Amino acid sequence: MAQPATYETQHTITVAAAAEVVFGLIENVGDWPVIFPPTVHAEQIERTGDSERIRIWATANGEVKGWTSRRELDRRGLRVRFRQEASRPPVSAMGGEWAIEPLPEGGSLVRLSHDFRAVDDDPASAEWIRQAVDRNSDKELAALRDAAEQRERRADLLLTFSDEVRVTGGAVKDVYDFLDQADLWPRRLPHVARAELTADVAGEQILEMDTRTPDGSTHTTRSVRICFPYDRIVYKQQLTPALMSAHTGEWTVREDGRDTVVTSTHTVVVNPEAVPGVLGADAGVAEARAFIRDALGRNSTVTMMHAKEYAEGVARG
Repeated sequence: MAQPATYETQHTITVAAAAEVVFGLIENVGDWPVIFPPTVHAEQIERTGDSERIRIWATANGEVKGWTSRRELDRRGLRVRFRQEASRPPVSAMGGEWAIEPLPEGGSLVRLSHDFRAVDDDPASAEWIRQAVDRNSDKELAALRDAAEQRERRADLLLTFSDEVRVTGGAVKDVYDFLDQADLWPRRLPHVARAELTADVAGEQILEMDTRTPDGSTHTTRSVRICFPYDRIVYKQQLTPALMSAHTGEWTVREDGRDTVVTSTHTVVVNPEAVPGVLGADAGVAEARAFIRDALGRNSTVTMMHAKEYAEGVARG
């Protein structure tokens, strides 16, 4: 019986930054959602020395895919090898390597290689995978270059903040259900004009939503949400308002004695080119940070207050 075909790809980019800086960005998977456009959520779940396991959810050809990978980090050799432990169809197996080479004239050459096989050795599936790998690799390398070359500037553009609400006597599950059932938000939340929620795979949602602003206008966002009952929901906006070039968030729900505490966390990258058009010619990044903090925090707090009212009402019977 013939062995399944293994396909290989390689993508490269030159980065005007030190190899150690580039390696650090590749190593820290927790920051990938705000760096790499395809990555929705990534987290380290286990680490021993230079060996680790990570979980990743990303978009591929417009579809959401999640998997667990094992990585081997070689700081001295400036390489990160990865291998999926359990792939999602149409992928039957995938691995590869990040390799960073310091250049004599300065900067770094980054090579991202993949090898993969398709389920049932299907040629159409192999082509689907190749297109996804090519598209995502190009996006990831370009984003890696920008993040490495503009790391000092990005520090000014990056904004992370949290808001918290205590639910008196409300159950964790009831608070979580309110946040999970976003398709009901238009009749539950005053700032949500429209919400369309699709979930073809349990725990993976796509939410498109029209949000009302204080001046009465609306803006449309589209998010991929990954749900971990009854603990947290993480998300990344694929379609963001103009002031943000990236926006990720997380709802967490936890017990605290007889109460429940719900927290909303946002991480945003400000889009400086959009600031004058949205906030006026005299506005800068500082004004944009303040505007975003107020707008997102206000809407999230309203959502949590309604979740509080809902859960406390359930508790009262």
